[in-house]
Amino acid sequence: MTKTKTLATSLLSLSAAALLALTGTAGANAAPATNADSQGSVASSHAVSDSGTADYWTPERMKSAKSGDILAAKALERGKLLNLGKSLATEAPGALTSIPGQQAATDSKAINLKANQSETPVKHIGKVFFTLGGANYVCSANSVTSTNRSTVSTAGHCLNEGPGAFATNFVFVPAYLNGAAPYGKWTARALYAPTQWSGSGSMQYDTGFAVLNTLNGQRLADVVGASGVQFNAARGLSYKAFGYPAAAPFNGESLKSCSGTATNDPYNPQFNTQGIPCNMTGGSSGGPWFIGTSSSGYQNSVNSYGYGSNSTKMYGPYWGSVIQSTYNTASAS
Repeated sequence: MTKTKTLATSLLSLSAAALLALTGTAGANAAPATNADSQGSVASSHAVSDSGTADYWTPERMKSAKSGDILAAKALERGKLLNLGKSLATEAPGALTSIPGQQAATDSKAINLKANQSETPVKHIGKVFFTLGGANYVCSANSVTSTNRSTVSTAGHCLNEGPGAFATNFVFVPAYLNGAAPYGKWTARALYAPTQWSGSGSMQYDTGFAVLNTLNGQRLADVVGASGVQFNAARGLSYKAFGYPAAAPFNGESLKSCSGTATNDPYNPQFNTQGIPCNMTGGSSGGPWFIGTSSSGYQNSVNSYGYGSNSTKMYGPYWGSVIQSTYNTASAS
């Protein structure tokens, strides 16, 4: 396994998984996932103009931004990973044929009975706001240790359509709480994703990294700290995940967390992902997973998807050599 040590004594917390609407394409008795990446490790990148970006994100636009899990569902459709001809009852329990935001209202009482915990803001963790396809979206993200001291991790679908265009108007708001930006709004200068995500939308590689501009002459990690990262770790570890779930019964205004032991996705083992018990909804996409029981562990994944509006688990990609290569490229830029 590969570790990168922290740049600051306090590390980032994880954001919790966004719930996607996807249908299983493999049975639960399929072979378990492995640690190996099956493809070469190449990163694609996109330079971003920050002209007017910080001013663009008014409190009103931040509040009305759509949750980024909508984009992940669309990526699944474009990648032809959805098989809507199959019976949903024999696939992933709770899977839906509609994308989040277009489905009927869910039973908030039932969702509230599932595991999540309210958290005070963690200054390394925050929300990212961005524009794709002419619409504004919100996800979660985390400051990670890097050579440039200006890198955040998030889900691939929170900065690239997968496959398709990269985002514009990308901004990171660390320690967001009820519309406040206590450490400012940090604009991006470049976005990075594995080509397996940007070129084909493979859920196995749903991770991206944004390199941010300085703010008031300072670099991000020097202001809010940075989390250590780990790659090629063992499977089945215990994690704590943090995020800003925005879909009902949450409102995206405060930080939440989930904890548990990771298990392989039994419905789509080809994704090579792992899941932990969690009920967080859209908006928490891209939040970091920390090994252990607090935000002081190494980050080892991000929130990627769940099965339906009443999902009891969130799933995250396995951080192997492909995602490590993308991280290395972003970190050194």
